[in-house]
Amino acid sequence: MGELFFNLDFVFIKNAIPTFTKALWLTLHLSFFGILFSILLGFFIAVVQYYKFRFLTPLAQGYIELSRNTPLLIQLFFLYYGLPQIGLKLDSYTCALIGVTFLGGSYMAESFRSGLEAVGKIQLESGRSLGLSELQLVLFVVLPQSLMVSLPYIGANAIFLLKETSVVSAIALADVLYVTKDLIGSYYKTNETLLLLVLCYLVVLLPLSILFSLLEKHYKRYLV
Repeated sequence: MGELFFNLDFVFIKNAIPTFTKALWLTLHLSFFGILFSILLGFFIAVVQYYKFRFLTPLAQGYIELSRNTPLLIQLFFLYYGLPQIGLKLDSYTCALIGVTFLGGSYMAESFRSGLEAVGKIQLESGRSLGLSELQLVLFVVLPQSLMVSLPYIGANAIFLLKETSVVSAIALADVLYVTKDLIGSYYKTNETLLLLVLCYLVVLLPLSILFSLLEKHYKRYLV
């Protein structure tokens, strides 16, 4: 291990850092908006399922089954290569964002749904007996308690989605994995390039994991 470390080409690593930095910003940008839209979509789907809206519930269930049972790579291929066949052409970033959101929305929906269903009916009845409106029940009873249950799953899903963005290189989006393959193919510096790839994901995933862990502890302390 030590011999491998001393045999690394640190000049190449130094020169490759700006390329990886640019690719990392693209990955972060895609991940941020993909996770944000996934949370919004997932919350909407969870509310539809929780309140059992007559016409929307079957559509929500169908979406979850389709999203969770098809790989992101297949979804990206459909968006990037399939849609142009019917005259709808999207750039690679838009396809990646839609794909990440489509996949993440179903996982976030299940996270939110588990939290909503964890709120006991007796608490809802107690709230109504106190004269709370349905909106007040949602804001002050349902959401705070459901979020405490959902937060660990939301954090795990966010980390999962960030790692899943690695497949967007398949549709020619220059993320960190795309840059890694490109540099290895051009310079054959496999160990150095893979080291930079690992460091990029570590720099992003470790703080994200710590952030959600701190949020969970803070939220539990705030509610208890």
